[in-house]
Amino acid sequence: MTSAYSNKKSLLDPMRSAMADFGAGMVAPALDSLLADTVEIHMCAPFGDLDNATALYQQVYAPLEDAIPDLERRDFIVMEGSDDAGEHWIGCAGHYVGTSVRPWLDIPPSGHFVYMRFHEFYRVCDNKVVEIQAIWDIPELIKQCTIWPLAPSLGKECWVPGPATCDGLAISNLDPQQGERSTDLILDMLAHLAKHPTQGGPEVMELERFWHPLMSWYGPAGIGTCRGIKGFRNWHQIPFLKAMPDRGQSDDALTWHAFGEGEYVGLTGWPNMRQTVTADGWLGIAPSGQRIDLRSLDFWRIENGLIRENWVLIDFIDVYRQLGLDVFERVREFNKARSCGPISLYGDSM
Repeated sequence: MTSAYSNKKSLLDPMRSAMADFGAGMVAPALDSLLADTVEIHMCAPFGDLDNATALYQQVYAPLEDAIPDLERRDFIVMEGSDDAGEHWIGCAGHYVGTSVRPWLDIPPSGHFVYMRFHEFYRVCDNKVVEIQAIWDIPELIKQCTIWPLAPSLGKECWVPGPATCDGLAISNLDPQQGERSTDLILDMLAHLAKHPTQGGPEVMELERFWHPLMSWYGPAGIGTCRGIKGFRNWHQIPFLKAMPDRGQSDDALTWHAFGEGEYVGLTGWPNMRQTVTADGWLGIAPSGQRIDLRSLDFWRIENGLIRENWVLIDFIDVYRQLGLDVFERVREFNKARSCGPISLYGDSM
């Protein structure tokens, strides 16, 4: 990334500021000002693709704001850079938080503080956003509302923290090539991951060469958070590869975008992985031989030449759909024995 790309992140400031106080009525105008007239919006399931700012607000944000009236956006990473095609991207990670008092997507309200992690990537051209790729950890919210229709996570379910260095909102390149070096490290690591199991045992991945001994891997609900290389292997990678040993063998036809700023790297693709569920199955679902496309939107933080933190979100609701399981139908089955109406707090509904 060169200095010509500096300060593109500031284009998102009005939107992020408006989303710090959804109740002020500024979100819809901020989105309208930010997005180009012709825009591709790829939202995670169940929302799907949209093509204008009005649809994004009315179909996605407005219902969420109704369910969580004190809704607030809290970013912990905002970074930017250019991919190998020269397209400029801004990546944001954080949480939507607030008090759940009304149903949303058939998810009953909890009456308590809730949080939902987001990873959102914005492609910018001529100072307008022309594409969005976004995954929200909706299963994480489902679980907090006392319903869990999926298989238990192997890793630890928890509030995922921002960077340990607390610099996620002040990322910059110390020199013009720093972001490129960071990206090269991540791409080299991913290339080595793809060598196993087809080219040898776990040793061919050379995990210790790329990952810090105290690494943290922050996975989505359904997998959970893992600590250290052993935690990463036990609670995510081994089950993942046992279920889909053809990982990486059908990805050549897919388009994904990697970019770096400082010691941070973002990667997005819609989808960016394609593999077949066989062997032991995955996520509690028996093997079906079904080839699935995975949308995985990731951020990495590098420290002293090693990956110290990795934030990962996968569009699990879409994965389950491809495997023949409707997550929201399962939620509705649970709802038969639940009161799903609005919750009045302190004698007053919000």
